[in-house]
Amino acid sequence: MINCKNSFLIEVMLKRGIGWLWIICLPFSLFAQDEVKDSLMHDSIAPTARQRGFVETIKKFLNFSDFDTTYISPNRYNYALMLDHFTNYEYYSVKNTSPTPQRLSFSPKPHNKIGVYFGWRWIFLGWAIDTDGLYGKKSGKDRGTEFDLSLYSSKIGVDIFYHRTGNNYRIDKVTGFSEDIPSNYSEDFSGLKVRMKGLNLYYIFNNRRFSYPAAFSQSTNQRRNAGSFIAGFSTSTHNLNFDYTKLPAIIQENMNPGMKVKHIKYTNISLNFGYAYNWVFARNCLACLSLNPSIAYKTSQIEKEENEKKDWYKNFNIDFIVRAGIVYNNSKYFIGTSFLGRTYDYYRNNFSLNNGFGTLQVYAGFNFYLKKEHRKTKPIQSK
Repeated sequence: MINCKNSFLIEVMLKRGIGWLWIICLPFSLFAQDEVKDSLMHDSIAPTARQRGFVETIKKFLNFSDFDTTYISPNRYNYALMLDHFTNYEYYSVKNTSPTPQRLSFSPKPHNKIGVYFGWRWIFLGWAIDTDGLYGKKSGKDRGTEFDLSLYSSKIGVDIFYHRTGNNYRIDKVTGFSEDIPSNYSEDFSGLKVRMKGLNLYYIFNNRRFSYPAAFSQSTNQRRNAGSFIAGFSTSTHNLNFDYTKLPAIIQENMNPGMKVKHIKYTNISLNFGYAYNWVFARNCLACLSLNPSIAYKTSQIEKEENEKKDWYKNFNIDFIVRAGIVYNNSKYFIGTSFLGRTYDYYRNNFSLNNGFGTLQVYAGFNFYLKKEHRKTKPIQSK
């Protein structure tokens, strides 16, 4: 897993993009002004005023350090070093209600990684290794691939992720089958393979008093309780191969025909709106909880048993994005834990697919090398 922890990377990217756009557009703007001046001298001031208003609006939007210092204090250091432990969780559930309700739930064993991260101003990157692989618990064939990149700023946040699972799933729960199969039936299952990738972009409204980076990237400090509404856009693709013929015989014999799917693929496009709250429960101690429900439009393809045609469905569902974190940060040293989880639900007639995944982090680190503006200067002594 790779995490980008510092908020200023977004600021640099946006400033550069807007800067180039302004350079390109400026000659056309000046040319337009000259023509207006020649033809209508009395209106020559109006375009300049509009331009100034536009520039001021852009500058205000790109000012990621414009916050109320009674609520948020900035990071005073240039560099940081951190030790981080990650645990990934996943679950998948397939359900069919015809002729009787049946559900199969699967999940892999939690995946653990540990890494060291170094931060410099805008970038916080490092390297993590699979702790299970160190002890020989997984073969290369069984391992999946995870990539998570989270960028937190005072106003805008971005999540980018890619997950490819291995072959280490287990049957977790069985519902609606024969009485000979207990609900807590558990057995290894190698017939499930999943690939997913996606992007989540969101905006924080009360950005002058509420700080996401204080809870999840340690780049600021929240000094007073504050909350904010959050709105965003998400898109993701999910590709699931389900070989039901590898299920135990006792389950195959009792399966509804509608559960015998071979391939499920859907694209998820959603708009989300939610609320986040930072609670400063003690000096330098912060707890954050954020919940973003989303209205998701899904285009999906389900491949059933052989000799059956592919069905395309389009519908709306409700998904969720959850963030939670607890951190102690005295500006010099920090320690904490955070969780980021996403759920995706697909329903159509008698068939449904529910899946979700989350990442739990436990970290500790310290900042060093004060920024120039925070260094104490010795007064000049007069002779």
